Amino acid sequence: MWIHKRLTAWLVAGLLLAATAMAQAESVTQNGESFSRTVEENGQRYELLGSGVFKYMIWTAYAGAYYQGEGVTDPQPLSEVPRRLELAYFHAIDAEDFAEATLETIQKNLTLYEFNQVKDAIEALNDRYRDVEPGDRYVLSWDGEQLRLALNGEVLFEGGDADVASAMFGNWLGETPLGEDFRDELLARQ
Repeated sequence: MWIHKRLTAWLVAGLLLAATAMAQAESVTQNGESFSRTVEENGQRYELLGSGVFKYMIWTAYAGAYYQGEGVTDPQPLSEVPRRLELAYFHAIDAEDFAEATLETIQKNLTLYEFNQVKDAIEALNDRYRDVEPGDRYVLSWDGEQLRLALNGEVLFEGGDADVASAMFGNWLGETPLGEDFRDELLARQ
């Protein structure tokens, strides 16, 4: 009887370890936030390229994960490749702050001519931002045809073209991103 109980306990422990290993293989965790290794959205399959945590001054602002279309393993954040960025927030942030930071960073990353080409679409997207609370998630995705911005699964904006998508992804993944360390983590450059 004692041997049977001990064997059962070992079996249960082994199954729990195997289940934990499988769950870890299917996702990554950054600062307590989990991100799937693969995501399917609007008929497009994305694979995780990298993940990390964005720190602003003394605050850990959010965790993020960057994905590209299935089979595209070379980082191409400013191309026409389907891509997706998911951000999980640790602090409340006002919609106006998102819009201001988006506009400022895009202006730094583009020439005046390039900025003027995407300005109207960026302003339309900026109008759709909402305040976030801890635990909220924004997803920015480009499926090869259309840019989408969603908050907690609710699509807030659809539109734009490849240039608008690259301008938006450039905020985190461009030459002058909001944070270089965060960009490098997302692009798996460590």
